Amino acid sequence: MKAKELMDKDFVYLNADDSVVDASKAMEDVRRFTCPVVNDKKQLIGWITAFDITKGLREGKEKISEVMSSCEEVASVHEDDPARKAVILTANNKFVTVPVVNDDNQVIGMVRACDIVELLSNLYDIKVVKLYKAMQNQLNGVTWEELMAASALVSKKTTGKKISPEEYEANIMNSTFGEAIWATGGLEKFFAGLISVGEMVIARRVGRAKK
Repeated sequence: MKAKELMDKDFVYLNADDSVVDASKAMEDVRRFTCPVVNDKKQLIGWITAFDITKGLREGKEKISEVMSSCEEVASVHEDDPARKAVILTANNKFVTVPVVNDDNQVIGMVRACDIVELLSNLYDIKVVKLYKAMQNQLNGVTWEELMAASALVSKKTTGKKISPEEYEANIMNSTFGEAIWATGGLEKFFAGLISVGEMVIARRVGRAKK
């Protein structure tokens, strides 16, 4: 996924010569706490937050240029950058929003923290069976029955509890990605388990071929 696929296109931008009062009204109307400042070509030149507006009003500042952060202080992503870059910037720097720019440095959208949370929430609701179906497609020639049999063996090896392929299939049909992560003890352990299943399938196939 690219940044442009995650960005919010419904945003408001300000000019450096806009008044602080007008900017506060514009941000209030669209319920945004952050806003890019652009020039006449809509190129990013700065950044303003609700805190900057509040401070500017308190100190009697008149123009956005007096309270905004400079372009050098603004972290942005290119529209074709991986979406994960915006996610990492948001997480590591506690940004509420990250502007998305095109080749001409024009602001074309915003990646908001709330959009990232919504994306992750949707991801967590994906049924685990879909991940296994995708895995089967990558393991050319492997049947669903072979995949479930290998999964049951890996599960027994990991948990010490015997489970049939049919029981394992029923479990992944009813569980979500988020539930699976919690159950296995984290994202790394979950995907390590998937890798083990793939290795088990291949090992069983090789073993049968040698007989």
